Amino acid sequence: MNNEIAERSVVYEVNGEDVKLSSNIIKKYLVSGNAEVSDQEVTMFLQLCRYQKLNPFLREAYLVKFKGSPAQIITSKEAFMKRAEAHPEYNGLKAGIIVDRDGEMMDLEGAIKLEKDKLLGGWAQIYRRDRENPVTVKISLGEFSKGQSTWKTMPLNMIRKTAIVNAMREAFPDTLGSMYTEEESATNVTAPDIESVVQEEVATKANMEIIDVPSDDEVMQGFNEVVNEPEPGPINQAEKPPFA
Repeated sequence: MNNEIAERSVVYEVNGEDVKLSSNIIKKYLVSGNAEVSDQEVTMFLQLCRYQKLNPFLREAYLVKFKGSPAQIITSKEAFMKRAEAHPEYNGLKAGIIVDRDGEMMDLEGAIKLEKDKLLGGWAQIYRRDRENPVTVKISLGEFSKGQSTWKTMPLNMIRKTAIVNAMREAFPDTLGSMYTEEESATNVTAPDIESVVQEEVATKANMEIIDVPSDDEVMQGFNEVVNEPEPGPINQAEKPPFA
């Protein structure tokens, strides 16, 4: 690994705003979980954010690591879909759910079914202007639902969205091939769960009740302070700000 790349600051533009990242900034402000990330994992996260123009300070990407598991680089579904839809060849989509209705497997458009239907999975079709046929993907519910609260309360909506993400990646592999959402990660931690982990870490360090995750404006205020500061020295875990 190139240590110079890991330590130097990288500045890139996202939606007209400059984002400054370095190994020290990422380790100090942008890592969640209970295990320490390696320089290589930090560098991979930095390069992905730069290449895909993701702003991790606005929760467009997460770097998460728990003991016994490799670090996971997770992209928010909103950021993923915005970049897919911005592709010049993107020409719309159709998506829905797959159900078992009286022993027959049926593809339904949207995210609504009859009460007697058994949910089996989701499907999506992505249309490109430069291709005659759409990219079609069908996925199984059992491969993606890990029993999280969101999947229990909104299984139809979740499996439909996950099918869309998978189809978009197949339709635009050059743009989205290295990006994965929380449902596709190897860990069981989803975006809402990550925010809970951050809250618990802050509460433990501050010896206080769990507080709310800061708003985007509060996060950007902290980010701007970081940009205007010189490169930080060795990391002092006790000095992490509330949004660490």
